[in-house]
Amino acid sequence: MSLAFPTEVKESIYQRIYLSPESVGPRRDTAKLSGRCIVMWVFLPMLVLSLWPVAASTARSAAKPGCQEKCGNVSVPYPFGILEPSCAMNDNFFLNCTFNDEGHPVLSAYYIKTESISSGLESISNIELEGTVTVRIYPAFSCTNKTWIQTESFPQSIRLESGPFMLSDTRNIFIGSGCDTSAWVTNHEFTYRVGCLSTCTEYMEMSDENPCLGSGCCQTSIPKGLKSLDLQVSSAHLTNVSDFNLCGFAFLADKRSLKISDWPLSRTPKYGKYGEDAYATEATDVVIEWVVENKTCEQAKANTTAYACGANADCTYQIDQGYRCSCNIGFEGNPYLKDGCQGVGVGFGALLFLFIGLWWVYKVFKRKRCEKLKRKYFKRNGGLLLQEQLSSGEVNVEKIKMFPSKELDKATDHYNANRTLGQGGQGTVYKGMLADGKIVAVKKSKVIDEGNLRQFINEVVLLSQINHRNVVKLLGCCLETELPLLVYEFIPNGTLFQFLHDPNEEFPLTWEIRVRIATEVAGALFYLHSAASIAIFHRDIKSANILLDEKYRAKVADFGTSRSVSVDQTHVTTMVQGTFGYLDPEYFQSSQFTDKSDVYSFGVVLVELLTGQKAISFTRSEEQGRSLATYFLMAMESNCLFDILDPQVVKQGEKEELLMVASLARSCLRLNGKERPTMKEVTMVLERIQKSENLIVQREIEYDRKEVMGAPWDATSTSTISSFGISASSSLDEKPLLHTY
Repeated sequence: MSLAFPTEVKESIYQRIYLSPESVGPRRDTAKLSGRCIVMWVFLPMLVLSLWPVAASTARSAAKPGCQEKCGNVSVPYPFGILEPSCAMNDNFFLNCTFNDEGHPVLSAYYIKTESISSGLESISNIELEGTVTVRIYPAFSCTNKTWIQTESFPQSIRLESGPFMLSDTRNIFIGSGCDTSAWVTNHEFTYRVGCLSTCTEYMEMSDENPCLGSGCCQTSIPKGLKSLDLQVSSAHLTNVSDFNLCGFAFLADKRSLKISDWPLSRTPKYGKYGEDAYATEATDVVIEWVVENKTCEQAKANTTAYACGANADCTYQIDQGYRCSCNIGFEGNPYLKDGCQGVGVGFGALLFLFIGLWWVYKVFKRKRCEKLKRKYFKRNGGLLLQEQLSSGEVNVEKIKMFPSKELDKATDHYNANRTLGQGGQGTVYKGMLADGKIVAVKKSKVIDEGNLRQFINEVVLLSQINHRNVVKLLGCCLETELPLLVYEFIPNGTLFQFLHDPNEEFPLTWEIRVRIATEVAGALFYLHSAASIAIFHRDIKSANILLDEKYRAKVADFGTSRSVSVDQTHVTTMVQGTFGYLDPEYFQSSQFTDKSDVYSFGVVLVELLTGQKAISFTRSEEQGRSLATYFLMAMESNCLFDILDPQVVKQGEKEELLMVASLARSCLRLNGKERPTMKEVTMVLERIQKSENLIVQREIEYDRKEVMGAPWDATSTSTISSFGISASSSLDEKPLLHTY
């Protein structure tokens, strides 16, 4: 006699014994299993039978008693509610269930607003008690008419106007689609802006198997915690592609449901000529995260009348968001209802069977499963490519350490949130202590596309061999985890950004220290550009990526976006990357990153050191310049340099030194990259300024006054270096500028 059980019951059973449904069934290696494990399979049907009545009894309503459970085919679990406000926990969770023109029910929330030609048509397609709401939202787009050769652009804005809701940074991804398409995403407060560029010269099929790397489509991530975004897209729509690509699109999409094949290059909006007749098939799934309230669990439990978790449920805190509820172990259901979590009750004999089965499965299968997963992750993260590099004999094996995942997990206390040192676009960094007591920084990288694996491994090999006292040292990596882990030396005193914009009274940044830090960073960049075995462009130089060690020496960090190139080459990219305020304007226009792009970013850091102001500030008026680079150059042109310098800098620095550093910064910020100095030239000038040799200072007084107040740096005139009194026979050329361990 055979028994047939519903799929959800089977999956519930399998999950309870740490097995996925796919791992159950006939296998060729069954004979290799120990006899004890086979015994467990003999009694498994009895275990399923004992749990069947309980599993069936847990299929209870997730809505508040007496309230409607669905709007159309969308389930509405409590704390959400429809029809009556009393069906929801509070106004933040009360939803509208209305009917569209075709008579179909549509679920929506008043606090989710969009502003485009399809405004107001957003609808909720799914709600999860784990803390997500999926909303259908229309894209921004830009189209051209073949006859008019005229482009019209329609932006899109997403606003979460109230409540404990935010756009998910882990589920959503920003996509640009089309040829000659520039897609941008900006948050409403203009504190965040990122974009990508998509190009192509001929028609191609968009495949779900291939990532969007810039040919026909491009992609980038969004940061955590945003409650609003503005999507913009512009397109040149050149005549050589207008026959097959009239429109470019920009949109957020859930990575789990996105099908890029749904966005062929021939696609045009279904909005009609001026936006009428919009169809839901144009919208994409956007995931919004929610919590009950922006409080910690301790704060929530202190107010017993407002505490949201029901019986047999407990609070879980989401960092920087708030708290949610979940059923305790052994219970299932809706943790927000008073008696929503029901226990999985079984008889003593079945319970004994359950624990015996769990114990044997844990002992036998967990080890095999872990080993299999490690092999899978090692291969997916490029481990075979790294082995290939190591076996080639071209790499110093001793300098690349492969850390076991168990060691790093223990070192970071299981990646405890309290160990977080920082988060960025490339991943999260944790403080860890190895078994030998050494303190390290462990960076958990974001997902790496398979197409970039070789590049990623090459960079790991390359960066592990960098040995410069002003570059954060890469100690090794771990590739046997789901996300690659990079292990760096730990730098204890935070970032230059923190010391500049959140001053430390115990250790103020004097002018002497600022010049030293600038010199050390310049020397590190010169090493990367010129003295390393292969030239490396950092591509994200900013004060937040300059760390300070125990002696407040500068350490250049975060090489997540760096690229290695051959001598005299530029790096051509279809995705413009960098930080707003530090980004080279020439790179943004041409998509060609050169060593002079790093020079421009370094120039912004120099201005930060001079002024103590942030690279982007909305406290300055538009006339003054929101960009620090623009603000600085305008002050130089109007002979107002000393009006914008940090008072501490003016008080401590010699006027002639300040003029020379300002002149150097302005030279680094030239719009034409060819007119900017190289990092070698910058390093030599800063070394000379740092030494403060009286003869040199006196020699440069007249030059600096003319340079700062008058004519710009001229690449075709007298040599840049000689202008600062440094000749080819200078002692700086005779002694190494770079020092290695």
